[in-house]
Amino acid sequence: MKYIGFFFSLILTLLVAVGLSINLVGLPPLVGIFDPFRGFWQNTYSEDRNPPTVLRLEGLTAPVEVSYDRHLVPHLFAENEADLYRAQGYVTASHRLWQMEFQVRAAEGRLSEVVGEVALPYDREMRRKGLVFGAETKLAFLERSDPQLVELMQAYADGVNAYIRQTKPGELPIEYKLLDYRPEPWSPYKSLVFLMNMAETLSGDSDFAYTNFRNLFGESWMQKLFPEYPEGVVPVISKERWGFRAGSPRPPRLTYPDSGLIAKALPGKEPGYGSNNWAVSGSKTASGNPILANDPHLALNLPSLWYAIQLSTPDFSVKGGSLPGALGVVIGFNEHIAWGLTNADRDVKDWYKISFKDSSRKEYLYNGQWIQSTTRLETIRIKGQNDYIDTVIYTHYGPVVYDRNFMMERKPVDFALKWTAFEASNEQRTFLQLNKGRDHADYLEAISTYAAPAQNIAFAAKNGDIAMSVQGKFPIKWKGQGKYLMDGSNPVFEWQGWIPDAHQLREINPERGFVQSANQHSASENYPYYVFADSYEYHRNRRIYQRLSEMENITVESTMALQLDNFDMHASETLPFLLASLDSSYFTAPNLKWIEKLANWEYHADPGLAAPALFTSWWHHLEQRLFSTWDGRGLPLVYPAKYVLSSQLQQEPAAPWFDDPATAEQETARYWVNLGFEGMVEEMEARQILPDSLHWAAYKGTAVAHLIPNFDAFSRKDLPVGGGRNIVNATSDDWGPGWRMVVEMGEPIQAYGVYPGGQSGNPGSRFYDDLLDTWASGKYLRIDLRNASDTEGILFKTTFKPD
Repeated sequence: MKYIGFFFSLILTLLVAVGLSINLVGLPPLVGIFDPFRGFWQNTYSEDRNPPTVLRLEGLTAPVEVSYDRHLVPHLFAENEADLYRAQGYVTASHRLWQMEFQVRAAEGRLSEVVGEVALPYDREMRRKGLVFGAETKLAFLERSDPQLVELMQAYADGVNAYIRQTKPGELPIEYKLLDYRPEPWSPYKSLVFLMNMAETLSGDSDFAYTNFRNLFGESWMQKLFPEYPEGVVPVISKERWGFRAGSPRPPRLTYPDSGLIAKALPGKEPGYGSNNWAVSGSKTASGNPILANDPHLALNLPSLWYAIQLSTPDFSVKGGSLPGALGVVIGFNEHIAWGLTNADRDVKDWYKISFKDSSRKEYLYNGQWIQSTTRLETIRIKGQNDYIDTVIYTHYGPVVYDRNFMMERKPVDFALKWTAFEASNEQRTFLQLNKGRDHADYLEAISTYAAPAQNIAFAAKNGDIAMSVQGKFPIKWKGQGKYLMDGSNPVFEWQGWIPDAHQLREINPERGFVQSANQHSASENYPYYVFADSYEYHRNRRIYQRLSEMENITVESTMALQLDNFDMHASETLPFLLASLDSSYFTAPNLKWIEKLANWEYHADPGLAAPALFTSWWHHLEQRLFSTWDGRGLPLVYPAKYVLSSQLQQEPAAPWFDDPATAEQETARYWVNLGFEGMVEEMEARQILPDSLHWAAYKGTAVAHLIPNFDAFSRKDLPVGGGRNIVNATSDDWGPGWRMVVEMGEPIQAYGVYPGGQSGNPGSRFYDDLLDTWASGKYLRIDLRNASDTEGILFKTTFKPD
């Protein structure tokens, strides 16, 4: 029955695949897809069906033992690191090859080769943002500075390529068959492109949207609606004294360039997304052992972003979440330490308006002189069509991303991107050193090579230490620098250097007994360097800080409960005001059924409740109707965060931004509260839903979609989960905790983890999404370190032998 269901769900996917794959030559080879020896039937299997007991792997110096547990998590035991990473490449590719390659193709700007012209705008933007340029720069740097690492990266690539060579066409992942293409060889360069793509995903920028807003509404609106350090901030690192005097220079007197009201560039990501991590000292735990927790929040996809794995040599044994395409374990633990990551959300992308001498764009103005640019021709192959040649100009800042040929509708304007990810750095080394770390000193040495994307790295050790570091390569800026579009001809807008390593934001063993981060502001206001981002979180981090301050005798179970906490702090600080501001005329019999649900709510966004949906709808319609009266001229703008708007509604109800130009009277906050309520009621009536049948999980509609969203047959929708944006359990419709991990650093170490998916990238495998229901129900798997001799819970074993 399973395969019959798979067959029928596949039919819909085939229709999408045909649409994506149509070209001048014709349709994909559907006969081949249905071929019983090479087609999709070859993908209707699970990896535990007749698994190989021995595999030959070229380049190995000694055998590598691989034990797979009942969830297909591999445990690799090798005699040395080169053999270990060679085997890691093979094993990862055997389960996630298409995902690895597709993500790198996307980052390289090469999707048009697979799906045709529909992907051309995306490919052009990726090329112009310089992800390939950045990867090439990093590879050249690593070949000079860390050739041993490059050798290990090549070993990983050799393992991937060995799997590709050994795989028959009929055994390839089904996505290759549906889209009609073949995998390419892997290389260290591709691993670096993958890491550049992670930097792009986690590095927000809102310079254009901020510039538009300031130009349209003025500096006073900017200061009030986008405070850089709002009241009540609980920073990641806070100190009364920093122990050094250096800091950001005073801002110069200058004029920002006119943006020309940028019409095409997109605004940055919405505040509230992100991740949580914390480490608790033994002084606050029931066992006396430190406990570390981490749940990074990213897009929910199948195959999952994360791939669980254990990597062992005689010198170390590490386990946790790896990223298919990169070496080692990225978030995890070994016999001595554990670590976890959240995005630090520092502004490390800046945009410069470039003034070229003439239409050839061979020279641009800088510091009163004309200096030479360089040109990079990007050849984009398009399935079934002629190649597209894009000309990308590079300045000393970086690539000119938006210009007369792209996004600017032939306007004579040019905007160059400067980004820390273009700098020489060694993030891959960071993770390999963390994998082998034994104490806090090793942790600091490991993260010293890390640059981008900026991360809050929590740490706990078996010896009792806990720590937090805000790690990255951070430019020194004067106050306000980088917030708006800058003049590329004026050197005063250049970055002022780099924050020294000794001045980075770090703490170890604080008196409060814990460290924590959730994408909030990095530092207390007295930190001498300018720190800015447009999307700092304000609710999740305060809830975590509040709970950790209150909690004593903390256990693994209470830590899990905090990761799954559904308390909506935004609602608790806003809903009482909304209800109190509601005009008496709305208290009618038809409306009371909604009001009573809200009035009786205790602010937990549990999946079966109606109130979280009602509050979300009310707030959404309030925002939508208010912002629609701000004359944005159809331009991308940044809008106030939830906590700012909530504060303004309550503290400055007669502020000018609450006036509706369409009415004769001066409107106040109460006017928008009531309009938002009307919108909520209208939405519920349009849905023809009753209060007792309204459930938050169904309203929110959390889905874990295939990486190609139209492949619905390979996705899971309407999961019964609570939480939401700005909630500790930050599970929205398509974003959430992609890897939950809790580790108690005792003897022995107790570790638990889960993620929304499965180890296999094959939709026909029982391991494709077998962990999804476990994740959705808030349960965890025991993921302790294993020995090579362990047999309990082992599904099968494979030995890699030298070829």
